[in-house]
Parts: sequence; structure tokens; C-alpha cells
Amino acid sequence: MKYYLIALMLMASTSTAKAADVGVSVSIGQPGFYGRIDIGDFPRPQIIHPRPIVVRPPRGRAVAEPIYLRVPPGHAKNWRKYCDRYDACGRPVLFVQDRWYNDVYAPRYRERQDRDDDRGRGGDKGRNQGRGHGRN
Repeated sequence: MKYYLIALMLMASTSTAKAADVGVSVSIGQPGFYGRIDIGDFPRPQIIHPRPIVVRPPRGRAVAEPIYLRVPPGHAKNWRKYCDRYDACGRPVLFVQDRWYNDVYAPRYRERQDRDDDRGRGGDKGRNQGRGHGRN
């Protein structure tokens, strides 16, 4: 038990140090998020350029599927300068429009997250009330 607590404290201090480097944490579905978007079964995204942008040719002969990214306008315009930040220089990239992200993707993403959270919390609501509290 003692080792478990020490390991937990070490993990917490490590993640705190990493978080201090970043400053702010923004996740998918929030307005300030920039990065890769998993389209899955979402409606077809509105994109900025009609064809994927590739800074460096991919390694090997296999052609990768394009990835969808939401990036600030300056990053899309100077993609060669910023592609390393997104680990996407050797990949075909399609940039999604901010309006599509904010009006279509983010609201549906948050709705799904809320629904998934509710499923995780509400499975046994009220079933164990009054039991296990030292009363017979």
C-alpha cells in the first residue's frame, strides 16, 4: 500500500510538472482546441483547401489517408513552418474550417461526451442507498 501511494505521488508530481510547461489545457470540443480531429461518423467537414496539403513526401511508398486538423489561420497559411507542431509534415492534411468546427463538430462532440458521462455515472442510481453504513 505504501509503495502504491508513493507511485501515485510521483505520477502526480510528474504530470504537474508537464502541465506547468503547457500552461492551459484545452480539449477537443472546446473553442480554443487546435489539433487533429477524428471525423468518424460526423458530417463531412467543410475544409479550407480542396486538396490535402503535404509538406514532405511520406516515407516509403504507402500513401497515408489525409488527416483532418483544426489550426489557427496563420498556421494553415505557413504550414511548412508549423507542421512539426502537429506531427503532420509527412502526412496529407485537410484543414477544417473554424465555422464548421464551432457550429457542427464541437456541439455534437460535447453532446456525445455528456451522454457517455451520464451512462458511466447513472448505472446504479439509488440502488445502494441506506446499505453498508453500519445500520442493520
